This record gives sequence, structure tokens and C-alpha cells, in this order.
Amino acid sequence: MDKLINQIAEELSIKYSQAENTIKLIDEGNTIPFIARYRKEVTGGLSDEILRNFNDRLMYLRNLEERKAEVVKSIDEQGKLTDELLQEIAICKTLAEVEDVYRPYKQKKKTRATVAKAKGLEPLANIILEQTETEDINKIAEQFISEEKEVSSVDEAISGALDIIAEQISDEPKFRKYIKKICYRYGTLVTSATKPDEKSNYEMYYDYKEVVNKIPSHRILAINRGETEEFLKVKIEKDENKILFYIERDIIKGNTQFTEMLKATILDSFKRLIEPSIDREIRSDLTEKAEEQAIKVFGQNAKQLLLGAPIKGKTVMGFDPAYRTGCKIAIIDDTGKVLDTETVYPTAPQNDIDGSKSKLLALIEKDKIDMIAIGNGTASRESEMFVADMLKDTKRDVHYVIVSEAGASVYSASKLATEEYPDINVSIRGAISIARRLQDPLAELVKIDPKAIGVGQYQHDVNQKRLAESLTGVVEDSVNKVGVDVNTATPSLLSYVSGINNTIAKNIVKYRDENGKFKNRKDLLKVTKLGKVAFEQCAGFVRIFDGDNPLDITAVHPESYSQTEKLLSLLGFSANDLTDKQKLSDLRKKLESINVAQTATELEIGEMTLQDIISELSKPGRDPREDMPKPVFRNDVLKFEDLQEGMILTGTVRNVIDFGAFVDIGVKHDGLVHISEMSDSFIKSPSQVVSVGDIVKVKVIKIDFERQKVGLSMKV
Repeated sequence: MDKLINQIAEELSIKYSQAENTIKLIDEGNTIPFIARYRKEVTGGLSDEILRNFNDRLMYLRNLEERKAEVVKSIDEQGKLTDELLQEIAICKTLAEVEDVYRPYKQKKKTRATVAKAKGLEPLANIILEQTETEDINKIAEQFISEEKEVSSVDEAISGALDIIAEQISDEPKFRKYIKKICYRYGTLVTSATKPDEKSNYEMYYDYKEVVNKIPSHRILAINRGETEEFLKVKIEKDENKILFYIERDIIKGNTQFTEMLKATILDSFKRLIEPSIDREIRSDLTEKAEEQAIKVFGQNAKQLLLGAPIKGKTVMGFDPAYRTGCKIAIIDDTGKVLDTETVYPTAPQNDIDGSKSKLLALIEKDKIDMIAIGNGTASRESEMFVADMLKDTKRDVHYVIVSEAGASVYSASKLATEEYPDINVSIRGAISIARRLQDPLAELVKIDPKAIGVGQYQHDVNQKRLAESLTGVVEDSVNKVGVDVNTATPSLLSYVSGINNTIAKNIVKYRDENGKFKNRKDLLKVTKLGKVAFEQCAGFVRIFDGDNPLDITAVHPESYSQTEKLLSLLGFSANDLTDKQKLSDLRKKLESINVAQTATELEIGEMTLQDIISELSKPGRDPREDMPKPVFRNDVLKFEDLQEGMILTGTVRNVIDFGAFVDIGVKHDGLVHISEMSDSFIKSPSQVVSVGDIVKVKVIKIDFERQKVGLSMKV
């Protein structure tokens, strides 16, 4: 255990005590959001991001130790375990290294070497390897000719013996380790076209090479996809002579009758057994690291999207664009209730612009619409032009926003959507989702499989189980950061709250339906299957507005209520004063002058916990998403033909990837800001500069009218 704690502490640059305490908290069943928020004194204030990495690493290292134990047991059962082997396994740092050590002891499928061993040729292989025998090898080999063992000639005996040696060489861990090191340091990934005359997205890789240790993750994933789609051939070029010399130096003992046959066997072992296996492992390792990076980027983008600023107190028209089947319309009031639905046909082939305009203008007046949320999918551009033109004829001050509709169709046909809107047509549900995404991105997006959110790169190519695990963590962190109104939240939103699973989430809603609103956090203990352990994990993340205790609208955990009330009393206030604007203003001033160290001692509470309490009391019920940039509201449209180089525009960052960011500037396709155009100083990653949802000023630096592509720069 000490070794494990030391390793994680060193890798994450944290103290031994932080690692030790965090492992204890995880093993006790505490969730990451709960540990991050309410056990800061125990962990030394580790963030949710570090804790997620910590948890992943802890699982990997424990799996590694389990695998080592399995390998030791297997080798021991074969009667081949030695102290040297035990030591070799003990110092392995990765699962791949463990498998390399285990390789010679694995039960093999039928190979040329196993066939030769079955024919009794292993002693001959040992004679050749020892290289001390002076008698002619052909004479020695005659002794192994056997009708019973199906060895019919000297050549067959020697050939079989050399097959055994070739496999032994390929199984030797030190050779594999050396070859991998050579490949990683000096190897080159080379790609070529399988169909050189055919156009594809992979043309830049038709004749391409890059040093293995320099190739960025997005290129690895692009090359993998090109290979899968059979546009590319991929190989790893390496210093073959250097590798062969290293193996020969270890195996060949002077100049003997065996020298040439061993050289040929070493070459055969390398070409037939080692190189294909090593190449697969290196490609697999590169892919795994690239996938981890892609998953990380996807997670960062998804988190920013989930934490997008809500547009509260507005009645929104959800506009789901389409061609032949018509544009679906749903009007949602400021509480999320569906007021009206409609289908209009302003786009091809019907082009009923006047009829569509008449219907929608009537709805704008009738339902007092403030905003129009237009989905960014098929026919979005034509729909945007129609809406911009229509808004010139309304008396109300209405703006429109382009909203990502990724996953809306998945949601529309889901069991959850059917339960929410059993009487509404599947096609209309997409418009409802689009409208609600503008009103409250988090509450709506949690209903969709995170993979369908549509930000990131190559998310369909990566390990789907690992992606799902990572994104679930991202959603959990986002939901718990914001907090959830337990009296209005859907089961899908509640299920991401720390300590609450799907069953408990449904039970909370059932309890609410049968007994009315929750009056305080303690009422949660009346919910079926929500016991003391689940309550401890979830209580601080749920909010109860207009309840019995004003502290229930804050992120202060009930376990700290007595100290919080004592703090308020020390300052001359009570919890009820949190709902009085004037008294709250006076309280804020007093909170600013608190001596945190002294007060923490007095209240017998940790300083970090006290800081969090002070922050919550200063802005009770505050939504942290209020600090996020609001969407760009538009009332007129910009045509692609209107673009000119040098034009300065305001746009919304829609996606951040390894080599740049895509920015919505109001034309049909998002423009690309390459990483080199993001800052005057060097940056390693675009995420150092921008996040999904950011509002940025950009300059148009390149326009490709034929391919409808725009190059942008943030060096404005």
C-alpha cells in the first residue's frame, strides 16, 4: 500500500498524506464530487479534475498489482518461478511490461515452435544455442530423425530447432524492451495511399512520415481512420541493423559452425515474430494515448457546453429546421412548459414563406416570445435567413440564437422523451429540446447520451467504454457544481447528483408527486432507498427554494449548519436574513472582514470549509453559470458572400480541438482558428486560450468560396 500511495503522490505531484487520505475516502464509497467539495481539509483541497485522474490511476495501479499476482501464480504453478523472475515482475510499471515478462510462460496456440517441441527437437535447439559442440551439426541432427516423431530428415530437424530458437528470441523481454525503446526514440511512422488516384479526406497522408515520438494525437486518430477505411497503408520504419546487431551480440558467441544459421534465425525471428508484434503494440500504445487525449478534449468541451449560461425568464420558440418534412416549432414558457406546437414549410421544396411567416408572427404575439432558438442541423442556414427576415415584421423585441442540436433526434425517440411527452409527436420533441437547451443547457443536455453532444474530435473512433466513463464523470462534476433544485429537477438530472442513482432519482420524483414539494433537505430521508449514506453524499448538492431553512438554497452541507448558524450569530445575523436584500448586503460587508484562521478555530471548522461557507453566504442560491458568457443574440443574418478578408467579427466557440477551434460567426459553416492564430505567444493547447461557449473577436484571414471554408485569426 505504501508503494502505491508513494507512486500516485509522485505522479500527481501531491503529498503522501493527500494520497493516503484520498484513497481512504474513495474506498469508503465517497463520490468524487462529494470529496472535492466537502472533504477539502482531508484531501488538502484537491480539485475534482485531479481527483478524477487520481481515481483512474488508482484503478489502473490496482489492476496492475492484480495482474502481477496472476502472472506470478501461473508461472509458479508451472514450477518455473525464480527470485529473478519475481523481482522482474515486481519492477514492471505497466501492464504491457508484465505481459512481456509473462510471454515465454504463456500457454501458446499451435506455432512452428510448439510443433517442433512436440517432435522432441528442443534439446537440438539448446545445442545450437550453446554453440560449444564441435561435432558437425548435421551428424548431431541425425540423432533426432524419428519416424514416430515425424522428423524425416536432418534439414527438418535443424529447421524445427531453429524455429524453437526464433520463438525464444521473440519472447525475450530485454530484446522487446530494447526494440520498443529504439522505435519510440528514432522510429518513423510512414503512411502511403492504397488508392493514390482517389480523392479523400486523407490526401495529406498519401505520402507522409513523422517521427513516432512527435506525432500529435489527432494525426494518429486520423491515420487510424484512413487505414480502417482502406485509404492508407501504415508502417513503422526503424533502424533494423542496429536492432539485429544488439540481438546478435547477445546470442552469438564467437565464430562457429552455428554463426550463420543463428544470424538467419535472428533475422527470421525479428521479421516474422518480433517486428509485427512490436509494431502492433506501439500502434496500440500510440492509439491509447491519442484516445485519452481525445477523450480529455471531449470532456473539457462537454463540460463547457453543460455549464453554458442559462437564459432565464424568457419564453422561447424552438425552431427545428428541415426541408421536405417541414420545420418543427415548439413554444416553451419561462418555466419550461410547452405552450404551442406547429409545423411550417418556409424551405424547399414547398417554400411557403408567406404562410409560415404569418403563422409564426401570430405565435410570437400570442405567446409573447422573447427568443428564437434555431437548431444548427439540416436547413439551418435557410431557416436562419427566413427568421431574420421575419423578425423585421414583428413589433416585439425578439432575437434569435443558433443552438447545437446534436443528439436532439436521439433524445426525441428515446424512452425518456416518450415518458416526458407521451402525447407529442416525436418530430416536435426535437424542437422542444432545442428551446430548452437555450433556457437551461445543463438540465436538457443531461437527458442525452454524452457522446451525442457533438463536441470534440474522433469521439466515435475511441474506446467507447472509456469515453462513457469519462463523460459520465464530466456530467456528474457539472451537475454537482451547479446544484439541483430538488422540487423541479427531472429524474435524469437528479441521477447525476452525488449519491443518487436512477432508482433513487425516480423515487424522489414519485415522493414529490405524492407529497408535494420538499420543505427541507431532511425530508429527503423519507424517500424510499435514500438512506443516511446517500443523504450525506447528496444533501449539499440539492437546493430547496422557498423551504423551511434558507441555508437549503446554498451549497453549505447540513453537517456544517450548526457552525454556519454560529457564524451568522457571531456577526449579528440569522439564516432568515439571507432572504432579505438589505440585511444580505450588510452581511456581505461583515463577511469580507472576517479573520478566517481565527474564526475557523473558534467554530472548530477547517479553514477551507469556512471559506466555502463565507462564499455561499455572500451569494446564497447563486448559479455559478451566471459567470459564463451568454450566447450571441442576432436579429440579422450574415451571408457567406458578404465575407471579406480583414473583416472583424464576433463569434461563439463551438468546438475546441488539438489543432485549433471552430467559431460560429453567423455564416453556414463554422470558421477555423488554427492554434498558430490564437495568440502572439507560444501555446501548447488551444484550451489554454479558449473554451466552448466563449465569445471571441476574430478576423477573417482566408476565404475558400468553393469549399465554403473560412480561416480566422484571434490576433485582432
